[in-house]
Amino acid sequence: MKKLISYVTTGYPDKNFTIDLIYTLKESGSDAIELGIPFSDPVADGPVIQEANKRALELGFKLNDVFEVSQKVGNDIDTYWMGYFNNFYHKGYDFMVQKAQNAGVKGFIIPDLPYEEAVTYEDIFPLISFVAPTDSKERIKTILKNPKEFIYMVAYAGITGADKQEDLSEIINTVKEITATPLYIGFGVNEKTAREKSKGVDGVIVGSAFIKVLLEDISNTEKLKKISQIAKTIKEEINS
Repeated sequence: MKKLISYVTTGYPDKNFTIDLIYTLKESGSDAIELGIPFSDPVADGPVIQEANKRALELGFKLNDVFEVSQKVGNDIDTYWMGYFNNFYHKGYDFMVQKAQNAGVKGFIIPDLPYEEAVTYEDIFPLISFVAPTDSKERIKTILKNPKEFIYMVAYAGITGADKQEDLSEIINTVKEITATPLYIGFGVNEKTAREKSKGVDGVIVGSAFIKVLLEDISNTEKLKKISQIAKTIKEEINS
């Protein structure tokens, strides 16, 4: 069965809601959580997730919120921290690793850490590898020398949430020739695109489709209900 990894922005509208949302996503078919660490300049993210980051920070998000949420959910669902390297560098990478290990976190997703710098850290704690349509076959072989947990395939060159399509069959085949590590596709995955985008891969990573609902002016109960239905639909679509 193909997997669904669901991204959530920690602390928006508050950390208790984040915990409720994670358990709702788990009950709705999510196999893992990408726990986003709000940052003031999320360069890989589109306007939807950027806005959620901004609102979380304005509401007083603290890094300790990530630690507390992870302590609560880490033993119940596979959890990965998604954040920009500034957060990890500022607090100290070893400190972040210790906190993650204590909370049962499975790995880090750091989109602004190039492979050439990531190799310094990849043996300390699982660091998710990224591949993109712009990568050559030789570069993909280099990046995937020692993949951890799963491989994050960026569906197109750009930012999250954009409605773009690219032929990924060649890069999928290349990755599958190199490694048996699960390959998940992210960027632009929603209820309408999930079935097509999941062809040939082992799962999908979904963020903006959920975060759009978080930004709506509706009750938290309605948000949970709507996000649950989206997750169920996507899980069904990728396995139909």
